[in-house]
Amino acid sequence: MMSPRMPGEYAGAMTEELLYDVQSGVATLTINRPERRNALSWGVISGLRERLGQAKADPDVRVVVITGAGEKAFCAGADLGGMADNASYVEVHDARGELARLFTDCYSLGKPTIAKVRGFCLAGGFGLALSCDLVIAAEDSVFGTPEINVGLWPYMITVPLCRSMPPKKALELMMTGRRIDAHEADSLGLLSRCVAVADLDSTVADTAQLLASKSPSVMRAGRDSFYGVWDLAAADALRTLHPLLTLNTSFEDAAEGITAFLEKRDPKWTGR
Repeated sequence: MMSPRMPGEYAGAMTEELLYDVQSGVATLTINRPERRNALSWGVISGLRERLGQAKADPDVRVVVITGAGEKAFCAGADLGGMADNASYVEVHDARGELARLFTDCYSLGKPTIAKVRGFCLAGGFGLALSCDLVIAAEDSVFGTPEINVGLWPYMITVPLCRSMPPKKALELMMTGRRIDAHEADSLGLLSRCVAVADLDSTVADTAQLLASKSPSVMRAGRDSFYGVWDLAAADALRTLHPLLTLNTSFEDAAEGITAFLEKRDPKWTGR
């Protein structure tokens, strides 16, 4: 999942605009641009892809949490003022595709992802949050797709939006640029949990540890199957899922899980 060179950057550039930390099986990716409401620069997008690749390859990482620094924003979208440069039209066009590739990286990570949201979660940041498996948001969060207000359309964000809410509701938000609070977002099915500001850290930490306690091999296979059949017709999905159950029963962790259940003890996962 290594990123191509972004306009105006050298290959492999990593800055303090993106923080990466691994503790107790949980990798936390923090967009660290609070003065810009954690807006997505070229460097942040390419850095997110690079760090997700690192987390995917690290067997010690069981769960990935994506969040924004400070109290005002998860991510307010693209840094419209900071993405202009002297790169060619083709280079800029390809670089814009990095956001789409970032969404795909989230879907194909093979490990659970949690968006930890507080404050503004707009435009590309909204898409990034919805590309995660779970979205846990504080009650002071604000969501929206305001691109229409600056003469743009949230093209690539259409996919995570329509995978997370009724399509006509997504279209209404995209056409109007209307912002919604966390409670409305929760009512639309966008959130996994809507919690008090004071409970955000503990809720995310507890959820991440719960996910990290599961079999990594079963989690990967099951999560991959979920995204693999998402857009399939029911009959095609069932034909795909049927043999996967038989494959799952051959895992060492499946045998351990069943044995532990019968022996009334906690399972000891090996990831095989």
